[in-house]
Amino acid sequence: MPNSMLAVRFYKPGELKAEQVPIPKAGPGELIVKSHVALTCGTDVKMFKRGHPLAKPPQIMGHEFAGIISEVGSSVGNFKVGMRVVAANSAPCNKCFYCLMHQPNLCEHLDESIVGFTWPGSYAEYVRIPERIVRQNAFQVPDGVRLESAASLEPLACVVHGWDLVGQVPGGTAVIIGGGPIGLLHAQLARLNGAKQVAMCDVIPERLREAEKIGVDAAINSANENLVERVLRLTDGRGADIVVEAVGRRETWESTIGLVRKGGKILLFGGCASGTMVSFNAEKIHYGEMHIQGAFHHTPAAVERGFRLIVSGQVSIEPLISHEMPLEKAEEALRLMGEGKALKIALRPPGWKSVS
Repeated sequence: MPNSMLAVRFYKPGELKAEQVPIPKAGPGELIVKSHVALTCGTDVKMFKRGHPLAKPPQIMGHEFAGIISEVGSSVGNFKVGMRVVAANSAPCNKCFYCLMHQPNLCEHLDESIVGFTWPGSYAEYVRIPERIVRQNAFQVPDGVRLESAASLEPLACVVHGWDLVGQVPGGTAVIIGGGPIGLLHAQLARLNGAKQVAMCDVIPERLREAEKIGVDAAINSANENLVERVLRLTDGRGADIVVEAVGRRETWESTIGLVRKGGKILLFGGCASGTMVSFNAEKIHYGEMHIQGAFHHTPAAVERGFRLIVSGQVSIEPLISHEMPLEKAEEALRLMGEGKALKIALRPPGWKSVS
């Protein structure tokens, strides 16, 4: 094995560098994974544009990946060199107040080892997986399951957790605001959670065409059409049973109130910039008895269910990946995503060969 590897590190907003860094070694309980693919993510785009409060430059970016184990640390019993694996980007401590309150996604010690933020990330030829993640949130990928699909485990787990919070909508109508990769996952989870009718809203025609490919019933371009009027027509004037905001902007958060029926649910999934203040119509919330739910990160239970959804083929990942680029072009990839010209981009390490 060589002594150095290619990695893409974040230095400051708008500046990434592809450079050679030492190949990591496995500590007790850890794994070293030779990357097969690293996927770009909307959170990566935000970090590239404005930085991240947890990331101290220079930081290797990336947290969605899958590959082949190249080294196993001491005391690891379930994994072997040569296995195809995928892992989430964090795991809870299981000891703090929030973990004991069965809210492990809010773990007080989550920040200690978040891959791509407080821990070296997956925009690299080799990824070191922390012991806590190996123990709770890492899985062997079965033969026949593409590593590209498995690599989307982390965002899918977050979406699964969001639906865990709001519950099922049997026979109902779900409206998804935002047709990016996360929105496409939410559309599929809406169907799995009982929605009879799923509508997708975006302003980019290409995204709406992808939404139609995964089977949404209505693809609404809100730049050309009144979204409220269209949703009311779809629901006999009542409004949607659930509205999922998957963009993370003040105006789209605020728009959800006008789309949901009395007694309906709103899932505020997209994360707004720090310090963002929003306003809602208190009368509609109170007298309409609306349920408004925030969602953050994932739990080990959601990670495992997300993995099972990928393995079983119940969730389709391939429509989320629109481009493939070499790892060293990560900055270009994030710019394309930020401009709405790409969904997820599969970043390939040097010398990559398909083993899926």
